[in-house]
Amino acid sequence: MTRARSIAGLGAGFAAIVIAGSLAWVTLSDAEDKPVKSAVNQPSEETPTVTPAAAPATPAVPDAAQAAEAPGVSPLDGLKISSQSWRRGGLGSKAMVTFTLRNANDYAVKDIEIACAFARRDGSHLTDRKRVIGEAVEMKSRKTFTRFHVGFVNVNADKAKCALVAASRV
Repeated sequence: MTRARSIAGLGAGFAAIVIAGSLAWVTLSDAEDKPVKSAVNQPSEETPTVTPAAAPATPAVPDAAQAAEAPGVSPLDGLKISSQSWRRGGLGSKAMVTFTLRNANDYAVKDIEIACAFARRDGSHLTDRKRVIGEAVEMKSRKTFTRFHVGFVNVNADKAKCALVAASRV
C-alpha cells in the first residue's frame, strides 16, 4: 500500500514538472517571436517631430526601361515553359522539376516565379507549391533547369503541372 502511494506521488510530481516545463517553454517561445523595440531608433516624447516644408513638385520623368516597355506589356507575355517533367527526390517527399523556359522578349528576364500544382493519379488536386528562380534568361533564348527543387509534396502525388506566375525585366 505504501508502495502504491509512493508511485502515485511520483506520477503527480512528474505531471507537475511536465506542466511547469511546458508553461515555461510557451512563455519563452512567445517572447522570442515578438520583435524587440529599440530605444535608439524610436523618437522620445520630449523631442518634437519636425515636418519638412512642402517640397516643390517635380515632374515625373519615366525611367528608360519604363519608356521602352509599352503599357500593358508584361515580361510574361514572351516567356513560356516549353517542356516539363518531374520526379521525386530525397526520400520521396521532394518534388524535383525539370523544365525549359523560352524567352521570346527583346530583353532578359529574371526573378521568374513558377507555381506547380500536384494531383493524384485520378486527377484530384493535392498540393500547390511556388518558387522563384533567381537566374536570368537572356533575350531570344531558352534555358533548361534540371531537377529544380520546388518543395515538399504529398506522397500520393502522381502528376504535376507548372505555370509561370511572375517575372521581371533585367
